[in-house]
Amino acid sequence: MTINENELAAARLAWGDGMIAISKAYEKSGIDNAKIVANEILDQLYGFEFGPVLFKPTLSGGNQTFRSNKEGTLSYFIGNNPKYPLDSGFGIKYWYEFKSETSSIFVEKNIAMWMGWVTLIDKKGVQVKVDKSWGYKKTENGALKIVLHHSSLPYEV
Repeated sequence: MTINENELAAARLAWGDGMIAISKAYEKSGIDNAKIVANEILDQLYGFEFGPVLFKPTLSGGNQTFRSNKEGTLSYFIGNNPKYPLDSGFGIKYWYEFKSETSSIFVEKNIAMWMGWVTLIDKKGVQVKVDKSWGYKKTENGALKIVLHHSSLPYEV
């Protein structure tokens, strides 16, 4: 069950497609529909069934810098959760396109790490490029699930 580079590429694309799906659901039908879609995406892509997911969102800080459960992760992507008042909903920013560039990967059997850059482009053409690291674990049925997600804005000199 060793993970290969094609599976890693598909997992990244699935994450990008997920952000676009959340944005489109929000644009078309509002926050309630976006929440339904986001919940489905989290269930498909994140390994909460293994235990805590190590998630450090791009735009988080203070006592809520790190998220390890589904509620905190969902809040980051759709906002509208009074427990996380600073979350504006990263997934509902009208994303229309996704790109990724690989810096490095590490694979050992059913565990893989990916590091590189992710660019999301909104409907007005505005691009957001972030430094990203994902750790994946392969499930018994062959799906890759995110168990580590670290994201930060690029360092500027």
